[in-house]
Amino acid sequence: MEITTEMIKELRGATGAGILDCRKALTEANGDFKKAVDWLREKGMATAAKRADREASNGVVELYSHGGGRVGVMVEVNCETDFVARSEDFRTFAHEVALQIAASAPRYINANEIPQAELDHEAEIARARAAEEGKPEKMFDRIVEGRLEKYKDEVCLLRQAYIRDESLTIEKLLHEQIGKIGENIVIRRFQRWELGESVGE
Repeated sequence: MEITTEMIKELRGATGAGILDCRKALTEANGDFKKAVDWLREKGMATAAKRADREASNGVVELYSHGGGRVGVMVEVNCETDFVARSEDFRTFAHEVALQIAASAPRYINANEIPQAELDHEAEIARARAAEEGKPEKMFDRIVEGRLEKYKDEVCLLRQAYIRDESLTIEKLLHEQIGKIGENIVIRRFQRWELGESVGE
């Protein structure tokens, strides 16, 4: 796969690693952004990875109301210093995360938070659908796996496509911010309410 300047620039923006390191990482990962980030992390070159261990106890609780008060979002985004917490870049990022939550209604921040029982239930549905669609039985496991990944992309905030740019996930956007701002940033927790929904939905 051809490694473009644009790909290198994006990886550099997200990780803070050098141009040559980014090119090598993308080559090793055959152009796969996530694998390239992992490769840089393993080599200790990604600033996002280096900063991930640092305490993020400052930040902001961003509140957002959408559709004339039909949807409300509260999200806590943390950073390391009060100085960054007050910066426009950080505040804008927190606001974008709140917008994303309002528009895409994620249920979890990342896939580790999904209860196993829920994944098992989704796997059962996917298996039943594959059978109903007349797919060959030997393909079931692959089909179920694919549908589970798609499910995780839908319900996990970090895996969702960014509403303003489908080519970015929220995780990529987060890594870009870490590279740009130079501090560890954590999306700690969120809550989304929709008018008329029953508690526990």
